[in-house]
Amino acid sequence: MKKGIFITAEGPDGAGKTTIMKLLGERLEAEGYPVMLTREPGGIEIAEQIRNVILDKSNTKMDARTEALLYAAARRQHLVEKVLPALEKGLIVLCDRFIDSSLAYQGYARGLGVAEVFSINQFAIEGMMPSLTLYFDIESEAGLERINRHKDREVNRLDLENLAFHQKVREGYFQLMKDHSDRIFKIDASKSIEEVYQAAEKKVKEMIHQAD
Repeated sequence: MKKGIFITAEGPDGAGKTTIMKLLGERLEAEGYPVMLTREPGGIEIAEQIRNVILDKSNTKMDARTEALLYAAARRQHLVEKVLPALEKGLIVLCDRFIDSSLAYQGYARGLGVAEVFSINQFAIEGMMPSLTLYFDIESEAGLERINRHKDREVNRLDLENLAFHQKVREGYFQLMKDHSDRIFKIDASKSIEEVYQAAEKKVKEMIHQAD
């Protein structure tokens, strides 16, 4: 049996990656591809419980290292319980956020150090990295404006951080793109949904065909 393909989506808050990945999953499934759509932190019961702790707006006292460790714990459980079994079955796994989020948010924006956060996540993922990461880029101000416009969207503790924090997150992603240009593909998320979707679909289809 052919092994599956692990594709992740990354981006600052308000970039619209969740919407695009959902559309992508639906389209690929309609075309007969074996697809599993999931998210981080969460995707399974234990990781969803950890997600609730991390993103609870009342947990304002949470230490940055505690935050990073909780993300890594949720990632580990999600990986072994859901992602790896799906890849073994030959599925295309579309995951909304993965290790790059921890590197950009906790490593870079929180100032814990990208190398340090990468180290604790290596313990969690044991070297399992995506074949392709779609990075949906948008200016911080525009992303936060989108969040404020969409009242039905979940607003979590990280969304409430100030503009400077979100700008640091974006800087962190830029650094990751430089360091992992072979894996991370940038998409301009400020364009229309259709344009963003088409760019994402084109890149994902290229990856699928390479794996055939």
